[in-house]
Formats: sequence, structure tokens, C-alpha cells
Amino acid sequence: MRGRHPLFMPLIFVGGLLFGFGLGFSHMARPEVVLQFLQFEDFGLLFVMGGAAAVTGIAFAVVPRLFDRAPLTGDTYGRRLKSFDRNVLIGGAVFGVGWGLSGICPGAAYASLGVGNVTILWALVGMFVGAYFQGYWRSQRSAAVSGGTNVSDR
Repeated sequence: MRGRHPLFMPLIFVGGLLFGFGLGFSHMARPEVVLQFLQFEDFGLLFVMGGAAAVTGIAFAVVPRLFDRAPLTGDTYGRRLKSFDRNVLIGGAVFGVGWGLSGICPGAAYASLGVGNVTILWALVGMFVGAYFQGYWRSQRSAAVSGGTNVSDR
């Protein structure tokens, strides 16, 4: 693998800014708009997600045909397929309940800070604490399964 292109990190930053601006501009960084979508009252989020899915789908179909490697990382293109199992089902359900209770998903939560929604910090703290405990639980579970030898101990 080649080294990363010097513009890799700045472009990631610009992409995040563009994503955050788009969420703010489309009002998707406002939990009440998301909750209205989940209650079938406002379908604007459907158009935002559909537009994002269309652009992503076209990019995933076209770019690997134009380049054999990713221009900024040098990595080869490939699909990472995750099997549909119990963990995916439970994780998706927990994520959906959290999304419905807070009215915001992780990406939009950061953008929500940018539009002045400081109370969203509670949801962000909850996301970080939940992710930490899930990682801790999984590492303890894998350590118990492997007989007490954790991967990080090797």
C-alpha cells in the first residue's frame, strides 16, 4: 500500500464540513424535524437520505471502474460484507430506539451543535458512554471465550 496522499486529512475535514452544512441547511440537525419524520408528519428527511443514497450509489458504481485504487489512500477497492446476524439485529434495534428517543443520529448530533442546540450534548454523551460500555462488554466477552487471553494482551 502506498502512503496516504497529503490532501487526505484536509479533504476528510472538508467533507465533514460539507456534510454538517448540508444537515444544518436541510434542517436535519434539528431533532424536532427528525421526530416529525419518525411520526410520519414530515417526509423531508426521506428526500435528504434518498439524495445521499443516490450520490453514494453512483459513486460506488462508477469510481471503481475508473480507478483501480483509491486516489487518496492507495487502497484497492473492495466490498466489506457483514453477515446479517443477531448482533446486527440487536444493534440496529438499539440504535433505532436511541434515534427515536433523542430525535437525532450521531452525524446530525454534531451538526446540531453547530446550529446552537447545546442540549444535544446529553445525547452525544449518551452515545459515547453507550459505545464505551458496548466495547468493554465485547472485550470482556471475547476474553472469556478465548480463555482469559485478550487480543490486546498479546
